[in-house]
Amino acid sequence: MPIPRRLAARLAHWTAEERDTLLALDSPLAIQAFLDATPYSADDSYRAPRSVLRERRAHCYDGALLAACALWARGEPPVIVDLRAHNDDDHVITIFRRHGRLGAIAKSNTTVLRFREPVYRDLRELVMSYFEFYYNLNGDKALRDHSGLLDLRRHADPSWPDADAAMTPLADKLNRVRHFRLLTPAMVAGLGKVTGDVYAAGLLGSDAAGLFQPSP
Repeated sequence: MPIPRRLAARLAHWTAEERDTLLALDSPLAIQAFLDATPYSADDSYRAPRSVLRERRAHCYDGALLAACALWARGEPPVIVDLRAHNDDDHVITIFRRHGRLGAIAKSNTTVLRFREPVYRDLRELVMSYFEFYYNLNGDKALRDHSGLLDLRRHADPSWPDADAAMTPLADKLNRVRHFRLLTPAMVAGLGKVTGDVYAAGLLGSDAAGLFQPSP
């Protein structure tokens, strides 16, 4: 499948190694494997997809954009979604579709907020698959709402695949996309803590420097 014209124009300035690495990520599972093998970035810098390939570092926002770029190179829509949390970091995921169902690719400092198989009927159902595992260091379940779909072909600076300077304005735009509440106040008040085994499993192999420090 040919690379979409607008993306091909950006990739023309990349090195052959950078293009080959991106194009080798030829499935959602391959993209996820690449992100899992990429060390987590504990700093606040935003990296465009090309910078992720060069530096081999990424946090969730960087990883979501790299995944979106890789999907776009295969002719699939580059679509991201923001997950908002209380007393924890937000999380950004990349959406893909197979056989009419939704899945997700994600970079995370925890083991349980990453890939989702394309078995979910709609976006809310997909987002809720993260709920029980989205917790802060206090053990509180933190996920509260999610954005609508942001298609980067139409709602982003065209330089986003390779310009780090485009990352902050794009993050601001994602933050302004309409978000949808997942829980009522009564639901929030009744939430329990994450169990010890799940808590430990989620933090397996995490970089402590990159973990959000919640208020008490």
